[in-house]
Amino acid sequence: MRVAVIADIHANLAALEAVLEATEAAGAEEIWCLGDVVGYGADPDACAERVREGCAICLAGNHDLAVLGRLQVTDFSEAAAAAVEWTRENAGEGTLELLGGLEPEGERDGVSLFHASPRDAVWEYVLSAEQADACMDAQPNPVALIGHSHIALFFTRGPGEELRGAQAGDGAQVELGDGEWLVNPGSVGQPRDGDPRAAWLALDTESRSARFHRTPYDIERAAASITAAGLPQQLADRLFIGQ
Repeated sequence: MRVAVIADIHANLAALEAVLEATEAAGAEEIWCLGDVVGYGADPDACAERVREGCAICLAGNHDLAVLGRLQVTDFSEAAAAAVEWTRENAGEGTLELLGGLEPEGERDGVSLFHASPRDAVWEYVLSAEQADACMDAQPNPVALIGHSHIALFFTRGPGEELRGAQAGDGAQVELGDGEWLVNPGSVGQPRDGDPRAAWLALDTESRSARFHRTPYDIERAAASITAAGLPQQLADRLFIGQ
C-alpha cells in the first residue's frame, strides 16, 4: 500500500492543502498523520476538517493535548503557550471533538506510530544517535514513525552494525526491509531544518521503502493568517526560513 505520512501540521492550512494535493498526485492510498493538527497557525478548524476527511489514522500531538487541557501551558515556550490559548478560544466544537478522540501512539500495517518517540509518545525529541538507539530498544516493530522534532530524518541499525542516521533532504530514499528503523517525515506546517517547504514521507508498506518529499506552498498566505489572528509575529516570520 502506498501511504503518505505527515506530521506537525500546526494549523497551517496553506501548507496542508499543498501537501494533500501532492500526496494525491503521488497516488497515496492512505494518509497517516502523526499529530499536532493544531498549534502555531491560525486555521485549526479547516485543518482539523481536512484531517477528519482525509486521514486513515491520526495521532494526538502535545499541542493537541494542550488545547484540550490535558497538558499544562507552563510546559511550552511563550509563543507556543500563546498559540495554545488562542486555539482554545477560537477552535470550533468539531475540532475539539476530533482532537479529543486521538491518542499519541498507535500501529498500522505492522508499523509503530508515535507522535514523539517510542519511549515518550508525547514529549521526547529524537535528535541524537543515543536517543534513537534507546528508542529502538523500546519500539515493538522494526519500523517506527515519529514526528514532534519538525526535522526530516532517519535512524537505522542492523544486526551487528552500529546505528547510523541522517537528516533527509527532498528525494532521499531509504529501504526499510532489513534492520530497525526510526523515521521522521518532517513537519508540514513549521519545518525546522532550514528548508521552508512543507515536508512529508511517501511510504510503500509492501516494498518497505520510503521517500522524503518537500512541497512548496504559499508561505505569505500562512504568515498573513497568523499576523491577522494576533498570534506572536515570530510564528509567522519563522515560516520563511524553515527554523
